[in-house]
Amino acid sequence: MTRSIAMAASLVLLMSAPLAHAAPPEVVVQSLATKALPDYAGKEVQMITVEYPPGGFDPVHRHDAHAFVYVLEGSIVMGVKGGKEVTLKAGETFYEGPDDLHTVGRNASKTKPAKFVVFLLKKQGAPIFTPVN
Repeated sequence: MTRSIAMAASLVLLMSAPLAHAAPPEVVVQSLATKALPDYAGKEVQMITVEYPPGGFDPVHRHDAHAFVYVLEGSIVMGVKGGKEVTLKAGETFYEGPDDLHTVGRNASKTKPAKFVVFLLKKQGAPIFTPVN
């Protein structure tokens, strides 16, 4: 009987090990629209949505763009180098400039998702996100 219990316990541990080391849910970015701006040579606007799962976050990065954020649902924490972190809830906005280093971007909640839309004014064809180590 003791041997059966030990085997069952080992099996439970083996089955739960992958769960314990599983990567956190990923941030989901969806492109909604991209539009060249003929009145501003070489510039375009790209609109995206970003969904942070509970506890989700972005690495330190830059956009090399004017980025206008509008929170659709949940609550997020945003910050750029040299600025104060701010916690935003649905209906609130955040701006980051083309020279800003985005040091904080995360879901304020460990239990609820958050979603926001971003309008990026950037060089035509430039990436929307550049990780910084």
